[in-house]
Amino acid sequence: MTVQDLHHYAPPSHWQRGPLIRRLLWLVIVRPLVASWMPGTIWRKAILRAFGARIGKGGRIKPRVCITAPWNLRIGNYCWLGEELWIDNLAEVVIGDQVCLSQGVYLCTGNHDYRRRRFDLRLAPITVEAETWIAAKAVLAPGTHVRARAVVSLASVVSGAVPEGAIVRGNPARVVGQR
Repeated sequence: MTVQDLHHYAPPSHWQRGPLIRRLLWLVIVRPLVASWMPGTIWRKAILRAFGARIGKGGRIKPRVCITAPWNLRIGNYCWLGEELWIDNLAEVVIGDQVCLSQGVYLCTGNHDYRRRRFDLRLAPITVEAETWIAAKAVLAPGTHVRARAVVSLASVVSGAVPEGAIVRGNPARVVGQR
């Protein structure tokens, strides 16, 4: 008995907003440039905005940042995006003001339904509210909502909601204190 049939898998079309030529240009030419080792926040922000990202003033975008779909990205004022951050945003990702996403953080908005034979992709947005710190190598699962002033500790895995001002740690992440 076959439990997953990848031959008949079809990705959802609703996440692919905008003209095909713009998406291809992003994927083939521009995304590798933004994800490069070359330093520079200003030019990265300009390119991301040109492809539909909404980004506030100030902040830093470090080298080797990978963004799947800039048209599904909103970043507030004075945010720091660390090296090797991956925003895998097939669904919308909203990042509030004064947020720090440290190096190696992974924001994942899509996951496959292993209970379905066609291995359907399920998408859910991620929201990280203001004055939050997501520490290095942390993972946020589809549908995660991190409330204001929270801390997600080093290498934690978060799925669901993180209360306002909470400090969470572990896999799965659990509240271990208040900020």
